Amino acid sequence: MLGLLFLLGFAAARQNTAVSHESFYPEHVLRVTAQNYSLACQDRYSVVINGSVPGPELRIPEGKVTWIRVYNDMSDANLTMHWHGLTAFTAPFSDGTPAASQWPIPPNHFFDYEIRPEIGYAGSYFYHSHVGFQAVSASGPLIVEDSQPLPYTYDEERLVYLSDFFNKTDKTIEDGLVADPFTWSGETNAVLVNGNGRLTTDDPGTCALASINVEPGKTYRLRFIASTALSFVSLAIDSHDVAIIEADGHYTKPLNTSYLQMSSGQRYSVLLKAKTESELEQLNKRHFYIQFSTLERPSVLTGFSLLEYPNNTVDARVVPSEPPLPVANTTNGWIDYQLQPLVPHEDFPTLEEVTRRVTIQMYQNVSQHTIWLQNEYPWTEHVPQSPYLIDIYEGKLDPDTSYQRAIANGDGFDKITKTFPAKIGEVLEIVWQNEGAVSNGGVDTHPLHAHGRHYFDIGGGDGVYNATENEERLKTAHPILRDTTVLYRYREKTTPRAPSGWRAWRLRVTDAGVWMIHCHVLQHMIMGMQTVWTFGDRDEILTQGGPVTGSYLTYGGSAYGNSTHSPIVQHYFD
Repeated sequence: MLGLLFLLGFAAARQNTAVSHESFYPEHVLRVTAQNYSLACQDRYSVVINGSVPGPELRIPEGKVTWIRVYNDMSDANLTMHWHGLTAFTAPFSDGTPAASQWPIPPNHFFDYEIRPEIGYAGSYFYHSHVGFQAVSASGPLIVEDSQPLPYTYDEERLVYLSDFFNKTDKTIEDGLVADPFTWSGETNAVLVNGNGRLTTDDPGTCALASINVEPGKTYRLRFIASTALSFVSLAIDSHDVAIIEADGHYTKPLNTSYLQMSSGQRYSVLLKAKTESELEQLNKRHFYIQFSTLERPSVLTGFSLLEYPNNTVDARVVPSEPPLPVANTTNGWIDYQLQPLVPHEDFPTLEEVTRRVTIQMYQNVSQHTIWLQNEYPWTEHVPQSPYLIDIYEGKLDPDTSYQRAIANGDGFDKITKTFPAKIGEVLEIVWQNEGAVSNGGVDTHPLHAHGRHYFDIGGGDGVYNATENEERLKTAHPILRDTTVLYRYREKTTPRAPSGWRAWRLRVTDAGVWMIHCHVLQHMIMGMQTVWTFGDRDEILTQGGPVTGSYLTYGGSAYGNSTHSPIVQHYFD
């Protein structure tokens, strides 16, 4: 009942009116094209946003509506734009997930996305295409600005935006991943910082590293955003320690660390105290390398960017002959049970409040056509004939019937709709269980990202999840809200289907809708490592979303503008 009252109150706050956008001016405009683009001093045919990689930094206020217009200027490919970490705080069709919550933007069309971050969610996010492998280059930073006084004091901000570079084109990579026989994409050729970097095979001096400029004695907030496709990195700054103060859009108590460990989709803000002039004189240097190494891959790639002080004379094109820091190894469970919210969460669900536990077994089936499975099923954006949310609106999919089948199935999965349904008011414990591959026992590490409202991350470990033992750990820990956390593998290989690591979440089901939860490695997503969740029954989903015109319910409908007409757009928020 409380969940339904919440939904009714939420819906009442919406205008829910159809508006012609003929004379409408959004706060931000993104134009997406596919073109030859130079990255790491290499030419690659890439999907780019506003002609650059990464796309422009967007800054939006918390607690207010922001409209972002996205043009698909490509002539031969669909597009969506996903607001990573903000998906419960958008209009129903603005999550940007094709086949789940909206029809994709057809070629030569545009779509107006409506976003309203809630108060308390100021922090570091990013946006990216959610179609195929486009997000390897089609992404950019998204900063939600505080409406309240900042809890930490610093002088300036700096952005450290991580992305991958692959020599192969998106199409070549996608075609290989779904081919029979299977063709792997190959490992990343370079990890870029703010779009800059170089291949490790380059001759010295051919391509400049990214430079982060700082002034002596100042305190900086460094926003680290991992928009990588594949790379899981360990990152450290020579001669500088930092304090973590934000994770995935939530302020934390300061946690001092000498390094960060970041998977695709994760974000951290840290405070860095710049050296004083006297300290720089003692060290006799005015540059320090930011060193990062890829983890959990067949070979280690080590790259660099520069932390530069004024009057530095070192050429940014020069890479150190020897890494200034030790090449990192994976720290399994890095900062688990250590990072704490700045303000304790009074609504953290206890074990006694959990109404249902859903365990999802994740493993690879290695054959000529290699796929990733969850509870014996792979999901790709080509599975449904139309988006799930559209089918719910049109009465073609009944979440309540799906829920009954999922409960009867015993593992929470409905084999007919290929969804994990849940009811409003439930308190879920979602356990991700890593297992050895069917044929060879191989195990991988996965960054797991949830659309919808953020969840409480309650930790992870080797073997199999034990709720009683983990609850003992939580007595001295204070779980934080996250939207992307790491399922570690703990070993490279084990017996086929043997457990090898777990990650557990808790969340209260409050937001009706269709939400994706998936591995954020782009290759794994294409190979089936995604799940679809429906929260609430049809009436609750329609109450939260409100009535819509047919403009959203058909591919290329009138909610999608083009050169001949402006879109008719629902305004959901006041």
